[in-house]
Amino acid sequence: MKRFSDPFGVTATSPSAPKKARIEIIPLIDVIFFLLATFVLFTLSLSKIQSLPVDLPVASAVVVSAADDDMVILQISGAGSAYWNKELISLADITPRLQHYRASSPLPRVLISSDDHARFGDAVRAFDEVRKAGITQVSIETAYRATGR
Repeated sequence: MKRFSDPFGVTATSPSAPKKARIEIIPLIDVIFFLLATFVLFTLSLSKIQSLPVDLPVASAVVVSAADDDMVILQISGAGSAYWNKELISLADITPRLQHYRASSPLPRVLISSDDHARFGDAVRAFDEVRKAGITQVSIETAYRATGR
C-alpha cells in the first residue's frame, strides 16, 4: 500500500494511484440543450404575429358553350403562334384583332387559354394586349386544351 498526501496536508492510504478528476460531457450536453430550448421558446413568445384579415375572391366556373358565339377564344401556342377562335394567327396579329373586336362588339369577352408548351411570357403579353384594348370581360382557362381546339 502506498501512502500519499494531497496538497492540503491530508494523508491517505490507497491501494492504487490517485484518480484524476474528469469532466463528464453527457450531463453538460443535456444542460446545453435545455438552455437552447428555453431560449428558443422564450424568443418565440416575444414576437407578436400580426396579420390583416383578407377576403379572398372565390372562383366560379366559366363554361364555354356554343351559345357563347360572341366570346373570342384566344389560345396561345407553344410554337410562337396563337389561335383566334380556332383560326391560326401570329402573335403580332393579336393587337389589331382585339381592337377591331372591341370596336365591333357591344360587350366584348375574351377567353385566354394555352397549350402545354406555350411560353408564359407570350400568355402574359396576350393578356396585356387584351387589357390595353380596353376589354374588361376576360377569363383565363386553366383546364387542358389541345393546340388549336
